[in-house]
Amino acid sequence: MNRTRLLTTMAVFVAIGTIGAQILWFPAGIAKAYPVQHAVNVMAAVMLGPAPAVIIAFMIGLLRNLLGFGTILAFPGGMIGAFLAGYLYKSFGKKIYAALGEFIGTGVLGSLFAVPLANLLMGNSVGALFFFPSFLASSGAGALIGWLIVIRLKQRSLLQNI
Repeated sequence: MNRTRLLTTMAVFVAIGTIGAQILWFPAGIAKAYPVQHAVNVMAAVMLGPAPAVIIAFMIGLLRNLLGFGTILAFPGGMIGAFLAGYLYKSFGKKIYAALGEFIGTGVLGSLFAVPLANLLMGNSVGALFFFPSFLASSGAGALIGWLIVIRLKQRSLLQNI
């Protein structure tokens, strides 16, 4: 994929993830769940690989924070999930591993990384047990959506063109 096409595709994913957070979210424990972010992570991991997926996750988190509808917690979950989704897909070549990587990366590892980050930057010393269900709900729903989308794209032979 040439550089222009890669950057354009990444920009589209950033736009979908940023706007999608305003459209589709649901309350999940002490946080809001943004499944579109996680669906984008899975799709970017499969279509573009781990590094672009992490950059996309970072940009979505940054834009959501700058626009006032995100928190600092968007960074650890989104970026770790995107990396693990891309890494597992690259390693095993199966789309289900991208979804699983997103779920584990965000739902488990991201929630653990969120605790010291929330304590340091938000003055909130809430334990991992409070973040865990919210991160799992958000990443689980989004990973499932992303997985279903990439399966559908593959069935329609649209994935090969990218």
